[in-house]
Amino acid sequence: MSATVGAGGRGDCGRCDGGRNLDLLPAALLETVMTKLDVASLCSLASTCRTLRSCVSRVLTFAPNFHIFNIALPMETVRPLLLPNQQLSSLKLDCGRLNNSAIGMMVRPSLQELCLQNCRCFSGDLLYEIGRKCRDLRFLRLGSVADKSSLSISRHALEELLHGCSRLEVLMLMFDLSLHLRPGDVRIFESVSDKLTHLELGHITSRMMTQLLSPPPGIPGQDSSRVPPTILKNVQRLRLSVDSISDALVRAISRSLVSLTHLDLRDAPLEDPRQFADLTNSGLQEINQNGKLKHLSLIRSQEFHPTYFRRVDDQGMLFLADKCWGMENICLGGFCRVTDAGFKTILHSCSSLCKLSIYHGPKLTDLVFHDISATSLSLRHVSLRRCHLLTDHAIQKLALNLKLENLDLRGCRNLGDEALRAISHLPELKVLLLDGTDVSDEGLSYLKDGALGSLASLSVRGCKNLTDKFVSSLFDGSSKLELRELDLSNLPGLTDDAVLTLARVGAPITNLRLRECGLIGDKSVMALASTMVSEDKCPGSSLVLLDLYDCGGITQLSFKWLKKPYFPRLRWLGITGSVNRDIVDALARRRPYLQVACRGEELGNEQEDDWDSADVHQHIEAQGDELEQWIMDEDGDIEMEDTEDEDMEEGGGEEEEGDG
Repeated sequence: MSATVGAGGRGDCGRCDGGRNLDLLPAALLETVMTKLDVASLCSLASTCRTLRSCVSRVLTFAPNFHIFNIALPMETVRPLLLPNQQLSSLKLDCGRLNNSAIGMMVRPSLQELCLQNCRCFSGDLLYEIGRKCRDLRFLRLGSVADKSSLSISRHALEELLHGCSRLEVLMLMFDLSLHLRPGDVRIFESVSDKLTHLELGHITSRMMTQLLSPPPGIPGQDSSRVPPTILKNVQRLRLSVDSISDALVRAISRSLVSLTHLDLRDAPLEDPRQFADLTNSGLQEINQNGKLKHLSLIRSQEFHPTYFRRVDDQGMLFLADKCWGMENICLGGFCRVTDAGFKTILHSCSSLCKLSIYHGPKLTDLVFHDISATSLSLRHVSLRRCHLLTDHAIQKLALNLKLENLDLRGCRNLGDEALRAISHLPELKVLLLDGTDVSDEGLSYLKDGALGSLASLSVRGCKNLTDKFVSSLFDGSSKLELRELDLSNLPGLTDDAVLTLARVGAPITNLRLRECGLIGDKSVMALASTMVSEDKCPGSSLVLLDLYDCGGITQLSFKWLKKPYFPRLRWLGITGSVNRDIVDALARRRPYLQVACRGEELGNEQEDDWDSADVHQHIEAQGDELEQWIMDEDGDIEMEDTEDEDMEEGGGEEEEGDG
């Protein structure tokens, strides 16, 4: 964003485009055209001359949308842009550099859609004011509210939000509710809008959610376990992150939310859950009681502890397959005891399946896809992340689905060049993720005459066999590349020559990740800075994200090329802070709209929504099988532990499960 509306323009004569006087054009015409532009483009126009600056100022007083989602703006920049506007109905903003002082400026009665991310410096006052003023709100998404330890969200603030926004259809509270509410406080959701069809909660305990969905006790003459509550009765999409997915939670959801079509559950336990707090075969039997589910996602993340769904086996998959015949999207993560028989039952039962994701499946082998051609499946999105037993044969069978658009094979370390030969024949492939596989330079070259023409995203992070040669063979001489995202991180054989090749062919890449490449240095930065993309002749113009964290050859020289006017669109930069802390800080000050990350964190706003991103690369790079071997050998211990749990439940477990 080059300037604010109030800043002085470069011209003062009202003339541009070869001397034509814009004053001769009706202001209404200019403003009508401007309403089609986003805020960043309007600011660029405002910096050119007085006439356009005046028009932009007026447009911002009646434009219905204000969206700046890829830059965290400070208060002094946002204030002159968010002018009084009674027609503003949609506001989307990255609040990473704002705090409570901006609430009055952002929260307006006219809003019907409000999406605020990175609200770490806001307290519960934000929720309270939204509930008090935004009575017509239909869509609300709040991310990371009160993440700072000194801030809090009171029950009263959340209650005002739910009560005041009585027309909400979509509610997404992407922060940890369990930090701010006591178990009994969850009943405040009873005042939520009866028009709500989409609910997403960043984190809530399984017990609290079960309690919320449990029917009110004491209904004479009725079985209370079968009476659905009136709250959330119209919710069709539910997405939750909980401490542990349990049978009680799944049962409460399935019996209460009778309109549910999309169910996403993800947990990240701090330790292995006990039986009464875990998902078992019985819980899977409860899913989709009403037969309306189209999308199901059950993921156990290993973000905090290497744990799996150890109480679900093939029998549980049989129960699930019996209920999922109409599903279009199934995502299963962490089912360590499910074998080919269980996964195969799912494939052969869901004739409408177009998206299949299986994460961390240590017993999944090629046999699952051996006779996939005998099914009527038309898969478009397949993710088999960290399924280590898969070989090229499985991908050859899978590639018979010629309509595949997205293929995620990260962490499948036994896949090699023959898999790529099959993949190269997929005419509609847009996303290919190969992190940690055994592919070589020759294998990647197979893509050039096939899938490369349609690929928009390619990741080969951690593929140790790759060198500069694959970049040269894949991209040199290529024309009309669709590629926008390229991840070449953690490739020990990659040098500056590979980046020089990318610069020479003018690949229109927007996201380039080169982190942990020890041989990448200043030459790469200079080459990228001078890259001319065909549709825009500005140097380094296409890059929006550049990750150079822990690249061994980066010195102070690179920082000269990271300054303006180079990389005009760059919004995220990853760099090693220890290179020279003063220089890094100076760059951040010189380019205030550039988000500089120095601690190795993954870049980009999408990370806030990627539930499974936190533990992906950590485990892809692990070469040992000790954990998986332990899992496969622990069946006897599981049975002994479950017996202990049953004894515990007899003494008091039922009461705990009843509480959620």
